[in-house]
Amino acid sequence: MKRRLTALLRRLLQVACLSASLASCSTVQFYTQAAQGQAQMLRKARPIAKVLAQPATRPKLRQKLELVLKLRAFAGTDLHLPADAIFTSYADLGRPYAVWVVYASPEFSLEGKGWWYPLVGTLKYRGFFDRPSAKAEADKLKAQGYDILMSGVEAYSTLGWFSDPVLNTFIGRSEGDLAELIFHELTHARLFLSGDTDFNEALATAVGEEGVRRWFINQHQPDELKAYEQELAKDEEIVRLLLRTREELKQLYKTSLPPAGMRREKARVLATLQARYQEVRRRWQGDSRYDKYFAKPINNARLNTIAAYHDLVPAFTRKIRDHHDDLEAFFHEMESLKHRSKAERYAALGASPPAASP
Repeated sequence: MKRRLTALLRRLLQVACLSASLASCSTVQFYTQAAQGQAQMLRKARPIAKVLAQPATRPKLRQKLELVLKLRAFAGTDLHLPADAIFTSYADLGRPYAVWVVYASPEFSLEGKGWWYPLVGTLKYRGFFDRPSAKAEADKLKAQGYDILMSGVEAYSTLGWFSDPVLNTFIGRSEGDLAELIFHELTHARLFLSGDTDFNEALATAVGEEGVRRWFINQHQPDELKAYEQELAKDEEIVRLLLRTREELKQLYKTSLPPAGMRREKARVLATLQARYQEVRRRWQGDSRYDKYFAKPINNARLNTIAAYHDLVPAFTRKIRDHHDDLEAFFHEMESLKHRSKAERYAALGASPPAASP
């Protein structure tokens, strides 16, 4: 195991060194911390079977890991996902988040900033294994005038390059949320298109939600399915609210207002969003599950994360239904889009491609 981790670290550091001729010293530092963070995660991972075999394993953790094994098996047999690709081990990182991710957008634009990575192309986020490094990146971009979002993330995927472990950061989720996460990440392991964040995240979100529905039906848990659908309905209402605001800002940014006027109108649109949320909250009779989200300042970067994960979800769900709920046929069509242009890909989904990242 030690030899494999040493080779892994060396391999990733070689990627960093190769990148040095193309980028700044900060880029080398980024890949170095990524290599060290990934190596640390794999070093702490233990096979789930061994964790379950230990008498000292806490009952709640044991129950959750047994559920993970069932979810993985279901993903392979019923969802046509690579069940053995990831989540075969467990790691306690001793921290609340797996990584900290930074998103950025110009002050008067909804084009998410992109970063280029070896193997996967351009993505609209930058991930760090420690919070201070993420904050330093966020502060640098903010000083350059970007709207930024820095967020702790409980789970992430290496897209099948390594066997990602189950983490303490997300193992405590409810059955439905844990199932959705497992299916989401396994979808990335099956299909990930280089340089297309919006396609990848919406695809995994749609398959994850569809998987949870099928899981609860398979497990004869109609009450849990009903509760999950109700949660999704509320999520979708909030998403529509945020995407409406994003579209209003997009139209605003097309105008020729001077910066001061643009800032004033941007503030007005975002204040209207807060008022609309309070109307929704009153209609929900005080349901406060989204209060923490709306308590933090909303900006272009935060709105872009919603678009990336949800904007195309209805299109993917329609495609699943078009294939009469045959997920293997659905995946075959999605895989056929891999080598087509982004415009052709989105046209096949009946959607418009997002603007290019700056």
